[in-house]
Amino acid sequence: MKGIFSVLVENQAGVLSQISGLFARRGFNIDSLAVGETENHDVSSMTIVSTGDERTIDQIEKQLNKKLDVIKVRRLDNHSCVCMEMMLIKVSYSPSNRGSLLEICLINGAKIVHMGAKDMIIEMHAAPDEIENFIELVRSFGIKEIQRTGTVALKKE
Repeated sequence: MKGIFSVLVENQAGVLSQISGLFARRGFNIDSLAVGETENHDVSSMTIVSTGDERTIDQIEKQLNKKLDVIKVRRLDNHSCVCMEMMLIKVSYSPSNRGSLLEICLINGAKIVHMGAKDMIIEMHAAPDEIENFIELVRSFGIKEIQRTGTVALKKE
C-alpha cells in the first residue's frame, strides 16, 4: 500500500534531516520526497510517498505529527488528490525509428527538449503511473539516462 503525505513544516535548517532521520530510525522506506517553499517563506511543503501495510502507514502519520517542526500532516489518497511527477529521459534513436519515437512523445504529451545526432532528451510531467508507462514504451529504443523528481500532490476540493 502506498502512503502519500502532505506535510507542512517550518522552513528552517535541519528539518529535512529530522524527517529523513525519523524514517531511517523506524525502518520506513521513502519512495519519493519533494520539498519546496510555500507562498509563506517561513513554511515549506513536503510530499512524502512511502509504502507499507496499513499499520506502517498509520505509524508514519503518527510519528510525523510528533515532530516539533511539523505544522500539519495530511494523508492523501490517489482518488482525492492530483499527483504529478516530472521526468527527463535520454533515449537513443536511429533515422529508421525516429518517427516512431516522435509519435510516442506526441501521443503521450511528452516534449523533446534536446535532439542530438543519436539521442534525444525528452521531458514529461504526468501522474507517476503515466511516467512508468512512458518509460516502458520507449525502453526498446534504448534508455541512456533517466532523472525523475519526486511526486508532488495537492488535495482536490
